[in-house]
Amino acid sequence: MKALEDLVALLSRLPGIGKKSASRIAFHLLKADESFARTLAERISRLRESVRFCSVCGAYTESDPCPVCSSPARDRSILCVVEQPQDVLTIEAGREYLGLYHVLGGLIAPLDGVGPENLHLDALERRVRTGGIREIIIATNPTVEGDTTALYVKKILAGTGAEVTRLATGIPVGGDLEYADRLTLARSFRGRVRL
Repeated sequence: MKALEDLVALLSRLPGIGKKSASRIAFHLLKADESFARTLAERISRLRESVRFCSVCGAYTESDPCPVCSSPARDRSILCVVEQPQDVLTIEAGREYLGLYHVLGGLIAPLDGVGPENLHLDALERRVRTGGIREIIIATNPTVEGDTTALYVKKILAGTGAEVTRLATGIPVGGDLEYADRLTLARSFRGRVRL
């Protein structure tokens, strides 16, 4: 069945979906109510038309500027720098951070051919120099590429007068010391806070 094989091949190209999961999804769609399958297909085709990047921060949005950038309730003196647009959604789900965002669009990864010129670093520097920002929170992943990018951001923003901070890393809530790796433990000790 060529139609089924083609769908399984397409679904298996999605991140986290292997051939077996793709097959299960395809068979589920065959058994599902026809209106569900039709609605799903419509939503997928409209997704690229209705969602775009915010012209200010680079996050995903249906309106430009995005709701975060256009909200008068946000603290405009704090800017959280993230790797990808979906990171904004993750942080927003926590309902803890009330500042603005800047999406880099990736991380510095020389082995993958990604240098500083491939990221939205010029726009970040302009925003910090002209926007009255007093703190930049770097929220890149604690990887070699994330750390490299964080250090580069700190370097280019050195003369702006804004404080550059980094999200704390270490043992997760509910985590067990027994399963923590050496690097995580080392970062936990360096990032400890007073009780």
